Amino acid sequence: MRLIIGNKNYSSWSMRPWVLLKELGIPFEEHKVLFDFAPGSPFYTALQGVGPAGRVPVVVEADGFSVWDSLAIIEYIAEQHPDKAVWPRDARQRAKARALCAEMHAGFGKLRGLCPMNIEADLKALGPKFLAEEPGLVADLARIDAIWSEQLAAHGGPFLFGEFGAADAYFAPVVMRVTRYGLPLSAAARAYAQRVEQTGAVKAWVADALQEHVWVAEDEPYRTAPTMG
Repeated sequence: MRLIIGNKNYSSWSMRPWVLLKELGIPFEEHKVLFDFAPGSPFYTALQGVGPAGRVPVVVEADGFSVWDSLAIIEYIAEQHPDKAVWPRDARQRAKARALCAEMHAGFGKLRGLCPMNIEADLKALGPKFLAEEPGLVADLARIDAIWSEQLAAHGGPFLFGEFGAADAYFAPVVMRVTRYGLPLSAAARAYAQRVEQTGAVKAWVADALQEHVWVAEDEPYRTAPTMG
């Protein structure tokens, strides 16, 4: 299995299946294509024939079969590796985990728009400003805190459904946003975010992101130069 991803510093969509595969010990070959959104760029050339949407991530099998979209990729991983706890073992909990991933997949527009993932950046000064000006961000953050807190209370942790799975991988980029933008959380949610950051897979992703030193202007609405690394 080959996983095509974008820049680890910026690509929240790529982070989800990568972290899941890594944390669950499922072997894969990483193929990184750096963001370049100019027509005919090497980024788009690399996706020709395998990623018709022109976006990452994409999974490509040895025979050329490909799956794009992070949620579809996670479902494919679950079907290919039924021995791994990608989704919870209980049917109702699987349904809930899928619902939470779908909610993240399609929602939280203010968080996405105002706080794009940028792992190397220290943007903590912006979080309080955004919260004071944007009720939608306050609502997004409250909902995320509620999801995490309720799931941890229901299952006892350490992760959302007990053991690390798809839902945790899906919220890993949210953890990056919360910490980099200095967004406040309840004690339970903050502790969960810290546990996610300390997983081997997330630590490996972050370490790689900090070594990229690649500037993508389209993903830098708040800086004119790197501030970390």
